[in-house]
Amino acid sequence: MVKHIVMWKFRDFAEGKSKKENIEYVKLRLEKLADIIKEIKFIEVGANINADAGYDAILYSEFESPEDLEFYQNHPEHKKISEYVGKVREGRVVGDYIV
Repeated sequence: MVKHIVMWKFRDFAEGKSKKENIEYVKLRLEKLADIIKEIKFIEVGANINADAGYDAILYSEFESPEDLEFYQNHPEHKKISEYVGKVREGRVVGDYIV
């Protein structure tokens, strides 16, 4: 099992939306990918409730294998939302591990 975690720092305002609106938009778009990409075993996105953490939103997802994670990352629907996130974020950190 591969665990995939991403944390983003969002811009205060980008693409015509506030930080809060962009976090919600990204959350909805990413979580809907579970209906499209069967390789996603679990996915959730949430706004960080720790105001001092430095990152505004967190994605947690699970995949059966590194190949499934790679398939997800290269899927055209994931690429669309990833491109959007690139426009509305200031920073990002990613961690993947196998259990």
